[in-house]
Amino acid sequence: MIKSINIILKKCLAINEHESVLIITDSKLYSIAKLFFNQAKKITNNVKLVKIRIPKVSGTEPDKKIAKEMLKHNVELLITTKSLSHTKARKNACNKGARITTMPGTNKDMIKRAIDINYNKLKKINKKLADIFDKGKKVKIITKLGTDISFNIKGRKAHGRKSGIYDKKGYFGNLPEGEVFIAPVEKTANGIFIVDASFAGIGKLKKSLKVYVENGHAVNFKGEKSKKMKNLLNSVGNQARNIAEFGIGTNEKAKITGNTLEDEKVLGTCHIALGNNFGFGGKVNIALHLDGIIKKPTILIDNKKIMKTGNLLV
Repeated sequence: MIKSINIILKKCLAINEHESVLIITDSKLYSIAKLFFNQAKKITNNVKLVKIRIPKVSGTEPDKKIAKEMLKHNVELLITTKSLSHTKARKNACNKGARITTMPGTNKDMIKRAIDINYNKLKKINKKLADIFDKGKKVKIITKLGTDISFNIKGRKAHGRKSGIYDKKGYFGNLPEGEVFIAPVEKTANGIFIVDASFAGIGKLKKSLKVYVENGHAVNFKGEKSKKMKNLLNSVGNQARNIAEFGIGTNEKAKITGNTLEDEKVLGTCHIALGNNFGFGGKVNIALHLDGIIKKPTILIDNKKIMKTGNLLV
């Protein structure tokens, strides 16, 4: 655990003795955050650990006092139960120059298993995929279970090239790292995707959840926990059904556990998210972002196959 924590602090974030570090956590993850605090104190004396309340859904803005505090530090670790990745507070702090990593819902096993990886190898894979995404116009995803969905990504920028190394001002990403992702153009997605690994807000799936998509919105759900998903989205509003993200997992050590932070990084999977995409190039800014992870997809970009039943072809 300590080895992985030091990889995050010294390699991924490259903290030095002259920098200020802010660690934001909550009651559920405080014990893990405290381990980061103790190790960070060995690098710099200027480390602050603060606790926030646990909101109902990921993407909820922290209170104004915390958002203001986030504008004051060089490096920030957001070790919280619900994600702060897709919030104005996080984005504003990065715009001010903070280097930030988020670790929503992390646990000790995940940190031990999926942090100590070959970051140079990961960077090469991620760059190849990101370059393909950037040049691409149309994405099509199919699976043996029945996924058949397409959408437009023209003009949108891929994310993931930093590959877990957030060593420059304004850099941001979550850890464990291992994904390349992009915001599909709003209202362009149509078809069906079948989530058979896990879905944020629900957890690991025993049976699959089918999502019907029309004009960029999830219009219906069938299968495991479909009622729970509908209630969750309805509590936020119609924009929660926006097809917000498409991503591919690239971390060889990650595995499906029911925790989205790790699940979306698993090599051989892709994910489609609903809700907020404002923080990475989209237009929808709401207090919800839910990733659905799909196993062994076949993926085509502009009719060129880049993954076949979970095997990367790039």
